[in-house]
Amino acid sequence: MGAVPVDRDALAALAAEPRRRITVVDYHRMIEAGILGEDDRVELLEGVIVEMSPQSERHAQAIQRLTRILFRSLGEEYAIRPQLPLTFGENSEPEPDLAVLRAQDARSDQEHPTRALLVIEVAGESLRKDRAVKSNLYARFGVPEYWVVNLVERTIEVHRDPGADGHYRATTTATVGDYVEATSVPGVRVAVAELFG
Repeated sequence: MGAVPVDRDALAALAAEPRRRITVVDYHRMIEAGILGEDDRVELLEGVIVEMSPQSERHAQAIQRLTRILFRSLGEEYAIRPQLPLTFGENSEPEPDLAVLRAQDARSDQEHPTRALLVIEVAGESLRKDRAVKSNLYARFGVPEYWVVNLVERTIEVHRDPGADGHYRATTTATVGDYVEATSVPGVRVAVAELFG
């Protein structure tokens, strides 16, 4: 039996068709119905369920070191959320590697928090997504400070001053030998070298 020829024009037309975006409500229903389980490493970004990259040991070590630094630096007025969801609008529920919030914004046991002061993503394979999709999402929802720990280049990319257009207006890159101080959360100071062993 011969192979069926692929109609490339039909495939292109199908790809260009508008898709129904999934809402956070839909996403939660899928979880409650067991369609998505706790072992599924996914997050909802801009109405699309996106698979998260598997964690390498370098990725895990960076999260562990950052978590220790944050807990050492912050008092009870802040909540630290490692790899837990934030709800941003009707169509997004990202699960950043770390988020720092005011404690009162993390108290509900019914809903995920909708605000964060500092969001940190540790990026290897996910670098493109974290620089583009997530950066725009976090800026649009007013996260004052967003860090991308770039495992490939051994840097921390610091994004500040979110604009209504979904872009950060100030971006700097810290390399090994530099320190990064959070402006949105007082007392957090990270030596770049400390994250990369």
